[in-house]
Amino acid sequence: MTIKKIGVLGAGSMGGGIAHLAAVRGFEVILCDVEERFVEGAVKRIAGFMDKSVAKQKMTVEEKDTALKRITTTTNMEDFAAVDLVIEAIFEDLEVKKSAFEMLDKICGPDTIFGSNTSSMSITSLAAATNRPDKVVGLHFFNPPLIMRLVEVIRGYYTSDETVELVSEASRGMGKTPVVVKKDTPGFIVNRIMMPQFLEAIRILEEGIATAEDIDTAVKLGLNYPMGPFELMDFTGVEISVHVADYLFNEFKDSKWNAPQAIKAVVRAGRLGKKTGAGWFDYDK
Repeated sequence: MTIKKIGVLGAGSMGGGIAHLAAVRGFEVILCDVEERFVEGAVKRIAGFMDKSVAKQKMTVEEKDTALKRITTTTNMEDFAAVDLVIEAIFEDLEVKKSAFEMLDKICGPDTIFGSNTSSMSITSLAAATNRPDKVVGLHFFNPPLIMRLVEVIRGYYTSDETVELVSEASRGMGKTPVVVKKDTPGFIVNRIMMPQFLEAIRILEEGIATAEDIDTAVKLGLNYPMGPFELMDFTGVEISVHVADYLFNEFKDSKWNAPQAIKAVVRAGRLGKKTGAGWFDYDK
């Protein structure tokens, strides 16, 4: 089996980015979301990004048109019936994801592989919602998918070697470097390392040790990271960081994963669009 046709469930920034990437790399793509406006918005964003690539002479108009023709949009999951791989990229809620996998299991052919773009949640739990646990795998792209080179391929308890190899090959076909997470552990590799840094940066801010802006500068210049923790949380979404931290805390029952009150206050206050730096949490005023 070779993966040629990919269904992407969820047309947000991650789902749209994955669809864009797959289409540019020659895969046939079906992009699905619950409302037409979401898939239309995703295609509009994809076309806009491609226009910029054309302007920079990174692709031709003909290549853009060809790639866009590879993307079919839908609001009906039944259209995934004949795809080789479904990549789920919906909201980071385990029960919502399990419900989607249960529906997909009834729709898709027996050989279709289900991949979840979850950043931390149990692949084994998702697989339990299906009758094909050997064909369920984590396929964690990073934001933005067009630029970030890594894909975490996560084994569930029952994931087969064949499934891991097929999705690894597909990710390489998209120009990515896959790393295999051999055990289905919360947070996988990157978030197990990154989340403690996020949470400690917030605690340093809460304690009045430094401003968010100076913490970002220290991390970028001292650790040679391209973005500081507050910039990165802004970019990926503060609310997502809270969800991941809460999930890790519930799984490990270790206080180090308990999200500080400051980040919860930002979410509650609806200030997710604010930029980081002095005044972001109002602790350095």
